[in-house]
Amino acid sequence: MSHRTIRTIIEEQEPVTAPATLTVSEAARLMRERRIGAIMVLQEDTLAGIFTERDALIRVLAEGRDVQTTRLADVMTRNPKTIHPDRSFAEALQMMYGGSFRHVPVVEDGRPVGMVSARDALGPELEAFVYEMLRQEQIGEILA
Repeated sequence: MSHRTIRTIIEEQEPVTAPATLTVSEAARLMRERRIGAIMVLQEDTLAGIFTERDALIRVLAEGRDVQTTRLADVMTRNPKTIHPDRSFAEALQMMYGGSFRHVPVVEDGRPVGMVSARDALGPELEAFVYEMLRQEQIGEILA
């Protein structure tokens, strides 16, 4: 697999963060403006969670919550898995695949510095990742 680091992917990125007190409605507008599918949620400059499109659907809309009054703190995914910017993007892809999620906050020295997503895999990692998954599947079939 390619060894492109997370840092090279996020170097042009401005981290999108929001306070845990932000409403879902305000967060959705921010996500629309920035054309992103997830926001890192902070409490006192520390990553407390992540709010994703999936959270909006399952924890807000499906539960009939009011988007104007519901705060991110009440519906975010708490303590998300994170990755260091010097790790390989292949590791982030494996993390996403294994955890069935599409966004991984990038944290360095305790502070969020960016976000990687499955969308970032539109490069050499995608081909290598698919090849590796097929290879593992074939090995499983042979050993079964």
